[in-house]
Amino acid sequence: MNITVIFLLGLVIALIGVIPPGLLNMSAAKISLKDGHPAGIVFSIGVCMVVFLQTYIAAMFARYLSSHQNVVEILQRVAFVIFILITFYFLVLAKGKEKPEVDPNATSKHSRFFQGVFLSAINVFPIPYQSYMTITIATFGWFVFDTTSIVAYCAGASTGTFVMLYVYIFFFDKIDNKKLTSQKNMNFSIGIVTGIVTVFTLINILMDL
Repeated sequence: MNITVIFLLGLVIALIGVIPPGLLNMSAAKISLKDGHPAGIVFSIGVCMVVFLQTYIAAMFARYLSSHQNVVEILQRVAFVIFILITFYFLVLAKGKEKPEVDPNATSKHSRFFQGVFLSAINVFPIPYQSYMTITIATFGWFVFDTTSIVAYCAGASTGTFVMLYVYIFFFDKIDNKKLTSQKNMNFSIGIVTGIVTVFTLINILMDL
């Protein structure tokens, strides 16, 4: 498989996963507003370094699962149920919850970098998300689990994450003025993304029957 294609797949998949307003992109945006764009970029670099590692771990896990097809089939069904529950939660149950304020106290560039590392490390969603997505694209023949492909995919995932954080950093003031970052709309956005993944998972399950 072409390395450039694998890189772009990692970029697009990670970018989609970071589109909904969440802890990392909202933190990057608010740090940028408080301390300037360079601080937001330093924070984002810290985030992306951890994303690279998380994606690599996810790919290793997916490579193991790819040789145990029966386990993959079970996990697909479990993932389908989980995504349904997550979608229901964000579209129905969580639509009225208040938005938690992210007000980081650290101000130095080093502190912003390590803050990005810390917040990204406690955000473990990329590991199951990327495990599932790498297995899925591998079943379509778009990805192979060799070292070069895995590194290219991880680099793409880190780049895609950085691109979306960059968008939040430089356009958050416009987004915020349009009230797109209200908790209701944030939860709706997350629900839509997980809903799309749910439909994609169902299609994949039906194709395997």
